[in-house]
Amino acid sequence: MNALSHVRIVLVGTTHPGNIGAVARAMLNMTLQRLYLVQPKFFPHEDATARAAGADSLLTQAVVCDDLAAAVADCTLVIGASARARSIELPPLDPPTCAERVLDHAGRGDVALVFGPEHSGLSNADLDLCQQRVFIPSNPEFASLNLAAAVQVLAYELYRHVDRPAPATEPASPPATREQVEHLFTHLEQVLEQLRFLRMSNPERGMRRLRALVNRAAPDQNEVQILRGILSATEHALAAAEAKANPDA
Repeated sequence: MNALSHVRIVLVGTTHPGNIGAVARAMLNMTLQRLYLVQPKFFPHEDATARAAGADSLLTQAVVCDDLAAAVADCTLVIGASARARSIELPPLDPPTCAERVLDHAGRGDVALVFGPEHSGLSNADLDLCQQRVFIPSNPEFASLNLAAAVQVLAYELYRHVDRPAPATEPASPPATREQVEHLFTHLEQVLEQLRFLRMSNPERGMRRLRALVNRAAPDQNEVQILRGILSATEHALAAAEAKANPDA
């Protein structure tokens, strides 16, 4: 199976159906065929079919999701396309390096390249679900790329790199899926609340920093289970301490 068959293009909140069709055309040009749509404003639509210019099969097979978490739940790597700077920055990639990273992972699980709405791009909440960010360099005085053009650039880099040799060794444990990592974050936040660690001026920012730390580490499935085991042990210890302090409760 071709590595590109493990790569999905995810469009979040696309407002113009013609852009969906243009993205489908750009994808099929570079042999990508897995299109996911998160809450598109208009789909299916005749403008999407017209702009697809023969790539209709990608539109009929497109997976429509209620939210980004559902679209990337089973992916082992999620990369958001964004030019936005954030106070807690995701590790940035240029397009060639992004292609290499995607193809390194594609042999071991599904990978998602995520693109935001045409006028606003990916939100902070969307980027929280991404482990890395890809930035396409362009004219700083006119930096906004058309959605299909951005997809075309990254799809071309994938197509150009796809025949390079695969990594020589396989990891001992499969990479964690995005769903598994999100369960870890939920568990971590619950325990930190019990410890009163998140009772700070900006708990959301604190969790974003922890997300960035875990995303940089890119834990595999065994490592996620170890971390969740530590969290469960902490919960049991807290419950035992509470019971000892309040024996009549």
